[in-house]
Amino acid sequence: MQNEVIKYGKDECYTPKWIFDKLGLIFDLDVASSNHHLITVPAKQKYTIDDDALSKPWFGRVWMNPPFTKVTPWVDKFIQHGNGLCLVPTSSNGKWGNKLWDSDAGCTFLPANMWFVGASGHIVKHRWRCAMFALGDDNVAALRNIGKVKL
Repeated sequence: MQNEVIKYGKDECYTPKWIFDKLGLIFDLDVASSNHHLITVPAKQKYTIDDDALSKPWFGRVWMNPPFTKVTPWVDKFIQHGNGLCLVPTSSNGKWGNKLWDSDAGCTFLPANMWFVGASGHIVKHRWRCAMFALGDDNVAALRNIGKVKL
């Protein structure tokens, strides 16, 4: 990776591999993926922007790192699906934050200094902290490998 640090990345930010290493899970579907070679999500199938995941059926255990500029419809579908893990920003005035918090999802906060990988391989640091939410007993158990979980 380049040494360049971008503080305000665009929506094309990939979850770092250490997250998946700690979770130790295989996902059936990555619902907000890309065909980029830097994607490290251990998923059997994926939907990219060309697939329009919000209009498609979700199945099995899903991984969701949605576009941070338009989180609400993704969170709604994630809660409705009820099986998977998602990574979202914690700074939100949107109702979606309350929907996740009030759901049956387990939640843990990620490190404040966490970075993502941008499409060109550069480091992306967001101005907000991120959290992960898990729906489903096995997913909540795996989330405990990341940090303390609120139920």
